[in-house]
Amino acid sequence: MMCLHKMKKTFKTKGMHCKSCEMLVGDAISEIKGVSHAKADHSKNAVEVEFSAPATEAQIKKAIEKEGYAVLS
Repeated sequence: MMCLHKMKKTFKTKGMHCKSCEMLVGDAISEIKGVSHAKADHSKNAVEVEFSAPATEAQIKKAIEKEGYAVLS
């Protein structure tokens, strides 16, 4: 039996300036299998993500960075 724990994490970011930035990041993260929710907020420089296996924090961080934004934590 596989245990599917949902995790919720806020990634602190740098570089998002507008709603378009939020959409790019949110869409990129949402494509990762196991991500159930992704909400980027440029005013808070943060991305809230709810996910479970097979998604990993490393995959999410890579998706944010691939769009050109830094992940601070």
